[in-house]
Amino acid sequence: MALRIEDYALIGDRRTAALVGSNGSIDWLCLPRFDSPACMAALLGTEEHGHWQIEPEGDYESSRRYLSSSSVLETTFRTETGMVTLTDLMPTGDGRADLVRRIRGVEGTVRLCLQWRVRMEYGEVTPWVRREEIGGEQVITAVAGPDLLVLRGPRMPEARDHTHNDEFDVEAGEELTYSMTWVPSHRRPDDLGDLDDRIRQTIDKDEDWAQLCRTDLRHPEAVKRSLLTLRLMTHAATGGIVAAPTTSLPETFGGSRNWDYRYCWLRDAALTLGSLLEAGYTDEAMLWRDWLLRAVAGDPHDLQVMYAVDGSRRLVERELEHLPGYEDSRPVRVGNGAVDQLQHDVIGEVMDALEKVREVMDEADGNAWELQKALLSSLAENWDEPDCGIWEMRGDLQHFTHSKALVWVAFDRAVRAVEKHGLDGPVEEWRRLRDEVREQVLTRGYDEERGTFTQHYDTKEVDASLLVLASFGLVAGDDPRMLGTIRAIEEDLLRDGLVLRYRTHTGVDGLEGDEHPFLACSFWLVEAYAEAGRVEDATALYDRLVGLANDVGLYAEEYDPGTGRMVGNFPQAFSHLTLTQAAFALARHAADT
Repeated sequence: MALRIEDYALIGDRRTAALVGSNGSIDWLCLPRFDSPACMAALLGTEEHGHWQIEPEGDYESSRRYLSSSSVLETTFRTETGMVTLTDLMPTGDGRADLVRRIRGVEGTVRLCLQWRVRMEYGEVTPWVRREEIGGEQVITAVAGPDLLVLRGPRMPEARDHTHNDEFDVEAGEELTYSMTWVPSHRRPDDLGDLDDRIRQTIDKDEDWAQLCRTDLRHPEAVKRSLLTLRLMTHAATGGIVAAPTTSLPETFGGSRNWDYRYCWLRDAALTLGSLLEAGYTDEAMLWRDWLLRAVAGDPHDLQVMYAVDGSRRLVERELEHLPGYEDSRPVRVGNGAVDQLQHDVIGEVMDALEKVREVMDEADGNAWELQKALLSSLAENWDEPDCGIWEMRGDLQHFTHSKALVWVAFDRAVRAVEKHGLDGPVEEWRRLRDEVREQVLTRGYDEERGTFTQHYDTKEVDASLLVLASFGLVAGDDPRMLGTIRAIEEDLLRDGLVLRYRTHTGVDGLEGDEHPFLACSFWLVEAYAEAGRVEDATALYDRLVGLANDVGLYAEEYDPGTGRMVGNFPQAFSHLTLTQAAFALARHAADT
């Protein structure tokens, strides 16, 4: 069975990513892209669904770290007889999909066990495996349909029952390097190349990128690791930013709230862009802007809330019945039915992100502005309709307060673009809509009796998404209405000091079961505290949340404080980007005081 979610670490090449367990097992890998079918899917089943493990024989202790400011993972195994390190990475920059595993003996002698089991199509298809020679080197190849995997190394494991196994001793000073390369099955490589240079280049590139990060922040290493993680989840060629590299890690163990997050949500990508810009990274901003223009090209009425990493649109949701799911959490889903939902807040997030690009880059891109005007024209026609909201509710459509607040953001940023940057557009119409939307939110989305904003216009329930109203500028952070909202969220949504998205028992989401505190919402509370002047409370909560990361600084979507376990897809871009936003907010308000 798979490990606890927090026992995994992420490696990747900015085209795809793998989860590596503390036991040396790669239990999740999609090739060649984040949203490709997995060839190792033990994470959602058993080792029979594909994994690649290198671990000591018998009892051992393990510890791990990322090497310097890189995404290269080093796991140290200690046994009674010695110590070895296992370095895992996916080299970047050459357009190939490779996974490299380097074993180095440190002390004494350690006996290692290697098992390589490839299963295509999410663990369902056993490939045709044989020994071959490529570039004068003996290798093992695995072929199934469009995919060819090539395993190379100093020792070739023996096949048994469609699995390759090996056992061998590693002594101090000894080094063994294995790699697995994906290529299209119709294009066989002539040469697999030199691995040493590619390992060093990968570390150097990561370190050069990380050096640009701001350091004037609380817990700067946590911020840097979050930004490196967001970078790993950004497709280097297309600019698409995936919400997570996994699918169907459950929001409740054994439950059915299991979703595929290996796609590019406009909302998540826009928020990630804001974090990268505030941290000092501009190249990624331009790459994402270009991805956006390609993805949403066409009729603005056809705008989707998410796309594949290359901008394609068809993300049909289906269930994989052959997989038992993580800790029996079924169904296992690929694709995402929320692709067809109406979510008004998305255009506001996009408008805000592109305004930040203009502010930082000090330029007004004509193509981007034409796209924005088209989106605003569409929004002006339907903004007063109910929608599915930020949490992609599968229940009845509602007039969600957060959605309407982000409609205000969309028109507000449009007005700002005209007034501050001299761009053209029907600014008087946008001003009228901006003011109309704000008035509606402040009246219909506010409960005078309790003194709080509400989840939607027809309820007295609150929602954690209300915490961002001040950060977007709809109201001041110390406005009594905002202070009352924070108080109501503390009363209704705190579970052991962490924030739920909303109360599921109301049935608003149309789903069965419950969920755990959402880490992004808890980081939003940090920011809301800071905006409200409660800097000590903000700092204390931020310190606690930083302490919830796993041993290599990664976060899942949710956290169960009762068991101390991470829950949901992992690592989650939303958790990491809100960590960085909270750090920036603390820095701003610390400077003010």
